[in-house]
Amino acid sequence: MRYSSIFSIALSLSLIVGTAESFAQNSLSVKPGAERVEYNPMIFGAFLEHFDNQVYGGVFSPGSPLADEDGFRKDVIEAVKEMKVPIVRWPGGCFVSAYHWKDAVGPDRQSVWDKAWQVEDPNTFGTDEFVKWCRKVGCEPFICTNAGTGTMEEMSDWVEYCNQTVGKFARQRAANGHPEPFNVKYWSIGNENWGMHELGEKSSAEWGPLVTESAKLMLSADKNIKLFAAALPSHDWTYPLLKKAGYLLDYVSIHGYWVWHDPSKTFLDCMMTTEDPEGSISKTIDILKEAGYDGKIKIAFDEWNLRGWYHPGIGDLKRGYDYAARRENDIASTYTMADAVFSACFLNTCLRHSDVVDIACISPITNTRGPIFVHPEGIVRRTTFYTMKMYANDLLPYLVPVDAKVGTITLKDDSTAVLDMILTTDKDGRKYVCAVANKDPEKDIALSVDFKGMGVKVPKKVSAKVLSGRSADDYNDIGDEHVRPFGTTLYVKDGTVSIPAHSVTFLFIE
Repeated sequence: MRYSSIFSIALSLSLIVGTAESFAQNSLSVKPGAERVEYNPMIFGAFLEHFDNQVYGGVFSPGSPLADEDGFRKDVIEAVKEMKVPIVRWPGGCFVSAYHWKDAVGPDRQSVWDKAWQVEDPNTFGTDEFVKWCRKVGCEPFICTNAGTGTMEEMSDWVEYCNQTVGKFARQRAANGHPEPFNVKYWSIGNENWGMHELGEKSSAEWGPLVTESAKLMLSADKNIKLFAAALPSHDWTYPLLKKAGYLLDYVSIHGYWVWHDPSKTFLDCMMTTEDPEGSISKTIDILKEAGYDGKIKIAFDEWNLRGWYHPGIGDLKRGYDYAARRENDIASTYTMADAVFSACFLNTCLRHSDVVDIACISPITNTRGPIFVHPEGIVRRTTFYTMKMYANDLLPYLVPVDAKVGTITLKDDSTAVLDMILTTDKDGRKYVCAVANKDPEKDIALSVDFKGMGVKVPKKVSAKVLSGRSADDYNDIGDEHVRPFGTTLYVKDGTVSIPAHSVTFLFIE
């Protein structure tokens, strides 16, 4: 049994037998004899789609005084570097299911009608620009291919264009000013092709054979690439995919959004969704095991966010889209401490399952629901920006298996663990960083920490970094970016630390 599963069992048992009131203490203890695991920092990745102002007016604004010589927003590049984003998935998303990459390379580019989002795309940001942007920010490019209206050969040609040294498309890349291969390692076959909202929707019977033949062609262009395929935490979809194409795949891709456009949703409403990602991951793991790919194929949670994008009309082409409503994604007051705390819980869940979950991509990186809001005069770092930055920069590289005894908070007939925690350590096991999300909107929560189990003398105080706000509904806006992490000292009494309300708190222990 994996330690991540053991953690989940321990946490589940604690929720069955107690509440926040009945527990004298919430506690975190090191699991005796369990081996620590080195996780993949690709879990802190991101996603970029040609939707509304994510690309044009987001990462790419030729002519802007804030753009560099290639048209990339310099302030966005610096912010993405600050987040230490390791991988970015592009160009979609729903957009990719009618996207033809050959229209957006070379000097002669024609604008096209974007069938997914029903706007004109100028094709001025294509494969060459995406790879160049990734190199500037220091992340790995991750390309999602058109398995909707595209062909298997079109996917393979794209790999050839990016990675080959010989052949028609390698010569085309060189003629476009890139003599050396891009060496794009990560490639996904399709995006949400299981859904009726997707152009080029496929049935489960169609999907496995299409993925198989696409993968064979793509591997013929570069045998060293890592291949993903659109999947679901659903036996009916993913099991047939694995039985047919699993031998060619490195990852299955799953997605998750848990709160849709509803201004009445409170901080606690959002907190009641924080354990849902665990269900998606666990179901997918069970399918991998049943299909015989346990330990062979990993999970990429390559689109995730608390809030789904607001785009009324998707999937209802006769109704048409409400374009103006898309701007409601940019309302600053939407992105509160609820988003920051949810994101911490999501990342904790992925890290607890890091023997299987290898990559995750917050969706998107800029604008819409992203951690970076871009406007003509600058950017705003939303609350989620700081959660992502803390996890990518401040955690240590090894996950320590723990047992947690955690009380609950309730909302009507629903409940959730009041704290969500992970513990990380360095190579020598001498330093520790404990990441704790407090889901209570108002109360600080006492946490008993097993310092002795870490081989550390119980201290009188610990250094900490706290991301919180003046209230659970606090947010950042243009000219008022006051919700940001701050360093502090938390005092320890009888091994117990007080975790601030509605916060993401890192404890630095040595």
